Amino acid sequence: MSELQERAAELDAADPLAGKRDAFVLDDTVYLDGNSLGALPRSVPGRVADVIAREWGELRIRSWTESGWWTAPERIGDRAAPLIGAAPGQVVVGDSTSVNVLKAVVGAIRLAGEGRDELLVDESTFPTDGYIATSAARLTGCTLRPLAPADIPAAAGPRTAAALVNHVDYRSGRLHDLPGITAALHAAGALAVWDLCHSAGALPVGLDEHGVDLAVGCTYKFLNGGPGSPAYLYVRRDHQPRFDSPLPGWNSHQDPFGMRPDYEPADGAVRGRVGTPDILSMLALEAALEVWDGVDITTVRAKSLALTDLFLEATAGLGLEPLTPSAHAERGSQVALRCPDAGKVMGELISRGVVGDFREPDVLRFGFTPLYTSFTDVCRAARVLGEVLNDRS
Repeated sequence: MSELQERAAELDAADPLAGKRDAFVLDDTVYLDGNSLGALPRSVPGRVADVIAREWGELRIRSWTESGWWTAPERIGDRAAPLIGAAPGQVVVGDSTSVNVLKAVVGAIRLAGEGRDELLVDESTFPTDGYIATSAARLTGCTLRPLAPADIPAAAGPRTAAALVNHVDYRSGRLHDLPGITAALHAAGALAVWDLCHSAGALPVGLDEHGVDLAVGCTYKFLNGGPGSPAYLYVRRDHQPRFDSPLPGWNSHQDPFGMRPDYEPADGAVRGRVGTPDILSMLALEAALEVWDGVDITTVRAKSLALTDLFLEATAGLGLEPLTPSAHAERGSQVALRCPDAGKVMGELISRGVVGDFREPDVLRFGFTPLYTSFTDVCRAARVLGEVLNDRS
């Protein structure tokens, strides 16, 4: 392990993102659970305190205009857009990922038009995405076909309306082929809807570059927006005039304060709004996104791969089966290891200062957030994991 530690120290010394670590509130633990909840950026507490004390406490209702509350969903969407490879005017922030999945999937089916009554879904998707895809299929009269992501290109046909796919598998950390699957769906005349929860902020996504139709994602993982922070919805610019949300609300009305009984959708990404924005968590997210100033996502990806490479190497002799692919093109920013009694092992790791998580029945998950995870953290986590396993044998 000493050789690995020396190499880790050298990598830390040369790390172009090392200075970003000071932008977060961290302690002596090794925090490898940013794929569930990102660490707290130092800019957030002061911003939230000002929102509460001054904008809400003093300005009160005036803050909808004077403090920019009303335009926050689009403004913050534009701030997040470069991190997922989108030009301004295509991302709106608000609601949960689950709600946005429903908007995106039903909206995609409606965009596909008549004669297309089949919805494909990633069979290994996060459960809620599957639940909502099932509901969306019922709402639209579509047949739902769960498939492995790699099988979607061959399965898409003349009746396929859309496919809902996870960019990175939440259990294994496998990165799916967004460009290839999107292109295959388009060749079949179908639309691509991507869930970016485990990729945004960890690797380049390239929504505009690859012609993705709609996408959704949370902001509390690698984007560090805080627990329950609002999600986002991406609607490609050329789809926006025909995007028909299944959840029309007064916030997405052309004249929201006209209070008319008939619904007329607004232009642009605003169509993705529904009700009153969740201002406190939304403005916390806006402050959290400041840590991305000056950061190139390709640099983040390079460090992510180096971190996970080192961890896979350091844990190779522990007798645990990696579920995360070794190939860089197939790997997100987490490492999943199959381990008996994973829950108990993770509990012991946490008690010794290494925080990850687990998924039933036997998966240890370690998330690597390049903005604040160091290579020294990686070596310490691997060493402690080895000690825990040794003590249990």
